[in-house]
Amino acid sequence: MVNQYETVFILTPVLSEEQMKETVKKFEDFLVERDAEIILADSWGMKKLAYPIQKKSSGFYHLCEFRAETQVVKDLEVAYKRDERIIRFLTVKLDKHAIAYNEKKRKKAKQEQPAEA
Repeated sequence: MVNQYETVFILTPVLSEEQMKETVKKFEDFLVERDAEIILADSWGMKKLAYPIQKKSSGFYHLCEFRAETQVVKDLEVAYKRDERIIRFLTVKLDKHAIAYNEKKRKKAKQEQPAEA
């Protein structure tokens, strides 16, 4: 059964910009290889953590919204755990209300974008 998920992961702050992008691409490719449909991939950049994780007080945040089988999410989380560059992650299954909210938010952002340019 295909469900819609949202995953946020935090990369260690000691990575260079290039290493960070390479890691993000690795996980996006991981999803694509397993027939997941990526709906949104958004890098939030470097943010301060609410509390230290592995003696680090900041990290690169990345959000990815996708549709996939349940097994793909299990495999993705195992891959997160095996990668030392990931210091924290959270994946949630979106219900119909969250999906509608995200679509509405993306639509609103798309309408506001040309006004900024």
